[in-house]
Amino acid sequence: MKVSQKGLYALKALMLLARRYPEGAIKIREIAEGEELPEKFLELILLELNHARVVESVRGSRGGYRLKRPPSEIFLGEIIRTIDGPLAPFEDAESLRRLVVHDEKHSALFQVLLSVRDAAARILDHTSLRDVCNRTGRPPVSVELRRGDWTEGQRE
Repeated sequence: MKVSQKGLYALKALMLLARRYPEGAIKIREIAEGEELPEKFLELILLELNHARVVESVRGSRGGYRLKRPPSEIFLGEIIRTIDGPLAPFEDAESLRRLVVHDEKHSALFQVLLSVRDAAARILDHTSLRDVCNRTGRPPVSVELRRGDWTEGQRE
């Protein structure tokens, strides 16, 4: 999984909106300046997030963008999938599952890649914008892998 520059900009902008959630709508210029993001690129990102119903635009003199839901209800996995697509190292989780079953020669390799994807998804799908803004230094989901965890049912 790789988060693109566009994905990173989206996360930064949404963190600012989460921190300032009680204030309501924030102008694009303020978001861009506050997070040192290119304003024109940010406009495109916010439009995409608006279509995905993560943010909403508010018109008028007090207009701008605000989160559509509280920061505790918007998870990093949703944002990254919206901007960058699947979390799997390549293809999506279902494609990896098929490869595990149908490519016997490389099944163990695809199982490891699927396990990596699943671990990342568990963390990202359980970490909200509020969690990141109130960060304590640890992910809210513990992902502890032991030798053999990445192979189904096989233990040494």
